[in-house]
Amino acid sequence: MGARLKIKIVFLLAVVAVLFGCAGQKPAVDSGASPAGMAAVEAPRDSLRAKFLLTIVQQDSATGKDVAQELDAVIFSVPGKRYRMELTGPLGIGVASLLWQEDGWQMTFPTEKLYMKGVGYMVGLLNNDELPLVHIHQVADIFDGRLLPEGYEEVSPPNDSTMVEGATYAREKLGRSFTFQKEGSHVTWLSRMGRGGKTETIRFYDFKEFEGVETPSRIIFDLDGVRFLEIRIKKVTRNKSFSSGTWRLNIPKSFKRVGE
Repeated sequence: MGARLKIKIVFLLAVVAVLFGCAGQKPAVDSGASPAGMAAVEAPRDSLRAKFLLTIVQQDSATGKDVAQELDAVIFSVPGKRYRMELTGPLGIGVASLLWQEDGWQMTFPTEKLYMKGVGYMVGLLNNDELPLVHIHQVADIFDGRLLPEGYEEVSPPNDSTMVEGATYAREKLGRSFTFQKEGSHVTWLSRMGRGGKTETIRFYDFKEFEGVETPSRIIFDLDGVRFLEIRIKKVTRNKSFSSGTWRLNIPKSFKRVGE
């Protein structure tokens, strides 16, 4: 697997909808502070660990056919505080490691001896419009059954031919617009305009209970209607205690920073 594909793996975690960022901006870390005059503070959520299968779909430039690459993955999450994600390929070979904390994030690609670093809750390459920027909090929330952005508000739909019948139009508390649809209590899809003017959509299927929390076990991401990523959640465990080593990701001096 080439370096370009490995880098793409995590950024397509679009995991990871709600992976859509603002190109050319570097958002500050979301501290979770309440607006002025608001005294209420949300209680921290419990930690969790989730195991899942990640399938990346790319088009072969020679044949034009879709080629799927499957990876095993695990995420360690203390929501809103810190996250660790590990991706492994055949024979358990490490493909990528991501550590996000409030003071910054870093990612390594061991077999390619590459790494990346940044700050803020949007993870990705700001100067590469081909890759989505990942909203790390909202990606991690998917595994906890939280499918819509926290604190969003509904807005009026457009009064023209672009209106999607049955969709709810909304805006995140940071101002980004999105649409979603529900069947009963389940969110079935969420969509927004992404980088380069392309529509990025996440679809939720096969809801199951993981330790009492209903969560979609199959999640598909597409770009302008073309599937590029699929997640199948295998197991979620909550109230986990993680070792201190989980929150350390060493970058050897021999590794080269992506983009240099």
